[in-house]
Amino acid sequence: MTVGVRGMLIRLLSQREAAALTLAGFFDLHYYPFACTTKRRPRLDRIIFDKHFRDGLGRKPLGAITSADLQAWVAEHAARGYKPGTVNKHIFLLNRLLRLAREWGMLEGAGSGRLGVRRLPAGEWRQRFASEAELAALLGACAAENHPFLGFFVRLLILTGARSSEARLARWRDFDLPRRLWTVPVSKNGRARRIVLSSAVMALLPEIRARALALGLAAGPDDPIFTNPRTRRAYNGFHLAWDRARERAGLGTLRLHDLRHTFASLLINNGATIYEVQKLLGHQNITMTERYAHLVPDTLQRRVEIIPDAMARAAAG
Repeated sequence: MTVGVRGMLIRLLSQREAAALTLAGFFDLHYYPFACTTKRRPRLDRIIFDKHFRDGLGRKPLGAITSADLQAWVAEHAARGYKPGTVNKHIFLLNRLLRLAREWGMLEGAGSGRLGVRRLPAGEWRQRFASEAELAALLGACAAENHPFLGFFVRLLILTGARSSEARLARWRDFDLPRRLWTVPVSKNGRARRIVLSSAVMALLPEIRARALALGLAAGPDDPIFTNPRTRRAYNGFHLAWDRARERAGLGTLRLHDLRHTFASLLINNGATIYEVQKLLGHQNITMTERYAHLVPDTLQRRVEIIPDAMARAAAG
């Protein structure tokens, strides 16, 4: 159902019903069904809402929510010790709820157009890059771990820059080996994206398939490339095995997502341009990729020498 059609249907509600609708009621009756058809993981929104909104702000009628209520909610989060980055994730959901309620005609009245919460200053964006020596130690620790797929999983992340969820949910049909492409059906931005496969990944995929078959697991087009032998379904996560492996390697602060940062840093430090890295990471906006721009100071230093060198050649001629 499109936003326009949903808006027309909602406007058919009586004014009394709309006035009595709480934020929690709006989430349950209208937002969540909509999210289930438009988001890859709507369940995460429900988890956040149930934990951080339902028993507080969620009880208030939509039309009665004020800016003071929103600021009090932010202050409560801060008092509980949540980090700014975590609070900002919750603010993003809250602002989305308010915006859609306004678009669908369920949040009207003076001041409703300005109702929302500003994101908190989160400081410098955290980046952690693993060195080549650290990667070697990490892969050794993964190989020593008693897990059938952890080493393959980590290698795939390092070699492709894929998000951990993209690799965890990948199915064999997503890989076009003749064209050396991996299609992620629904990426973080809700769209499909294609990942270019290196020769190392092309050699890794047969190893993953062989391990699956050796464990008696199916490896047909519709099967996950990482199938949990116990559940016969895609893994819910690799976190316990990952935590043990990174501790064994002496890398207790390294996150799975840092392997994506490492992929970008290795590319840039070996001559890839920001625009090439943007395409390989699947960023829609170049500003997302420019967070890695500080990794190329030596390249920029060489580039600025182009002008004086040209002037020197002109003077000599």
